[in-house]
Amino acid sequence: MEKSLKSSSMTYGLYLALILASLTIIGYAMYLDLFTKWWFGIGQMLLVIVVGIISSSKAKKLNEGFLSFKQAFSAFFIAVAVGIILSALVGLIIFNFVDTEAATILQEKIIESQLAMMEGFGAPQDSIDIARDQMEAEENFFSIPNTFKSIAYQLVGFSIVGLIVAAVTKKKDPSLA
Repeated sequence: MEKSLKSSSMTYGLYLALILASLTIIGYAMYLDLFTKWWFGIGQMLLVIVVGIISSSKAKKLNEGFLSFKQAFSAFFIAVAVGIILSALVGLIIFNFVDTEAATILQEKIIESQLAMMEGFGAPQDSIDIARDQMEAEENFFSIPNTFKSIAYQLVGFSIVGLIVAAVTKKKDPSLA
């Protein structure tokens, strides 16, 4: 039974990776500015959470309506981790090997977008200048170390969500008590 839970979670992780990687490829091929839009990032984040919830719910159904906290969290985390890691590898390949110039252009667009957002929120010019200097001093946003850092931060953040989902999804089997 445990194997089918992991298998199901892996399948949902592959679905998530396919969707996220497709969004990355579409953004790269058609409209680089898409990566600078706040709603694009929020949409991807919500997609990851929804797929994680679906994975936990499916695991519960596979286990005849009962699921331990550990199983619920594992179902969420496996799906999310597979999706994030595989899609990040697609981005890493595109922006580090296929088209490094696109990474440079996108980094400039991201910096411009962030500074414009700070101005829009009424941040003091000193803060904006400091932020500009820090972002411009940053190496390639899409470098291999930065990609791995991003994966790690995302996994930590989504793990917190996964703990909440697991707490809601879990249901003890009364026959085992």
